Amino acid sequence: PKHHFGEYKGAKSREAPANLKPVGTGPYKFADFKPGDILTGTRNEDYHVKIQPHFDTIEVKGGGDAVSAARAVLQTGEYDYAWNLQVEDEVLKRMETGGRGKISAVPSGDIEFIILNTTDPWTEVDGERSSVKTKHPTLSDPAVRQAINLLIDRDSIQKFIYGRGGTATASFVNEPKQFKSTKLKYEFNIDKANKILDDAGWKKGSDGIREKDGKKLKYVYQTSINAPRQKTQAIIKQACQRAGIDLELKSVTASVFFSSDVANPDTYTKLYCDIEMYTTTQTQPDPERFLNQFVSWEVATKENKWLGRNVSRYSDPEADKAYKAAQKELDPAKRAALLIKVNEIFCEANVILPILSRTRVAASLNNLSHDHSGWDVDSWNIAAWYRS
Repeated sequence: PKHHFGEYKGAKSREAPANLKPVGTGPYKFADFKPGDILTGTRNEDYHVKIQPHFDTIEVKGGGDAVSAARAVLQTGEYDYAWNLQVEDEVLKRMETGGRGKISAVPSGDIEFIILNTTDPWTEVDGERSSVKTKHPTLSDPAVRQAINLLIDRDSIQKFIYGRGGTATASFVNEPKQFKSTKLKYEFNIDKANKILDDAGWKKGSDGIREKDGKKLKYVYQTSINAPRQKTQAIIKQACQRAGIDLELKSVTASVFFSSDVANPDTYTKLYCDIEMYTTTQTQPDPERFLNQFVSWEVATKENKWLGRNVSRYSDPEADKAYKAAQKELDPAKRAALLIKVNEIFCEANVILPILSRTRVAASLNNLSHDHSGWDVDSWNIAAWYRS
């Protein structure tokens, strides 16, 4: 509404008071909102469904970590519901034995994946690193990227860390099935990775690290602070060592990593590192918008405040062409084939390395009835939640 936002257009957009106390027609009204901490709401007496919502107040607690959130529901019963529980499945199973709550894991299009940076994160051009005007000194070599993809033990990551939380995959898009590539396959093969690097002229030095033309295969591999992610990093680092690749592991507080703060060098959209890992969410079953992360006009840059959806910076004219064709294609099968092609181009270039097709994992108290979908935010139907 103009009377709420009219004075805060452009550069002042983040200063609008209504950002923290929005006007809407939902089941709850904002009472107080402290970003990164807590949100409290009260029942909207004018909600369009007369008997809803069923609770007088709502409290949403942010910050902290996934294990603490799970514990607050499954063990202490302090909270009714916890979302996005990227926690080792064995830990969740132990918590469930207390009998206070239960885990639900539903299929989704979310993907835990790695980006290999083909731009140079260590050279600044016009005030930004990882500029599309640069080329990565070693990851721009397709053989290096192919070798790294072979050094990810996806099956072990699924079996020993995620369990119900994900399924190993080589495809960026996994759900719905008609949009998943049947061509993309994954393999864990250290010997094969070594041979590829040997054939490409990357020789091991006295320190065991491969190099060519004075450039070493040494990388900074970053992700957010989260136990499953740190364990995944360790598994991949160990395999890379056996192939002569040295990884420096970096972990960033989630509230910083996923921030949109333009002054922060450690946000995931800046990609000021060689290798990066996180989950991107597919919020609707149709993957068209999800795949705009692979088009050239969505590249994250200083100019767009690093809000472009293509964090990898990689682009391919064939992917752009297929994406634009899919936007106009009315035949469902032909359209799906075009979107699958976009996915395959990036995965076959080994710029995007899918690891797990993630489920949406949440915890709730046994007496809370809630709707949990893999295709929307957890609170999509919160007006209908009730306690039995």
